[in-house]
Amino acid sequence: MRNLLIILNILLLTSCGFHLRGHNMQGKDFPFASLYLKSAAQTAFVADLQNSLELYKIKLTPTSAEAELTLDIVSEASDKQILALSGAGQVLEYQLRYRVSLRAYDRQMNEWLPAGEIALQRTLNYDAAQILAKEQEEVLLYRDMRQDAVQQVLRRLSRAKPRIEATNSPAPAQHYPIPTPP
Repeated sequence: MRNLLIILNILLLTSCGFHLRGHNMQGKDFPFASLYLKSAAQTAFVADLQNSLELYKIKLTPTSAEAELTLDIVSEASDKQILALSGAGQVLEYQLRYRVSLRAYDRQMNEWLPAGEIALQRTLNYDAAQILAKEQEEVLLYRDMRQDAVQQVLRRLSRAKPRIEATNSPAPAQHYPIPTPP
């Protein structure tokens, strides 16, 4: 009976369209085929993003002139802040933060993604008796935030469209009805 319930739950989950976060873009078409990834340094985030883009068959080009779209990773930063102290002044909790600023534009400098920031944070409970374990947990939390940021970038890129500025195109003519006297 228990096995039957497990099988029924699995069938219900798959039939309702359930999927793990980050695995829902299989076969997703991006509105561009090639991308130039502009970054100040080759960081772990940039490497993870490159790998993910290649998985989705996006051609990464060596120059922006060859690419349909340029993704500019403006900045990437991580920091740690004390959240809570014990009565004896020992650290009890840290807040870990990870931020990525980016924007995307095409060859004509039309903006596809406006300058924006992905900001993530996690809480790390700290115990001085478990220093090595907490250091490993901190590394894992930063890795998780980096992967989350990569997935957010992919989702934003999959929905990106060129935004042509209003100053570049003429305003549409406005026609107002002429009021008739009663």
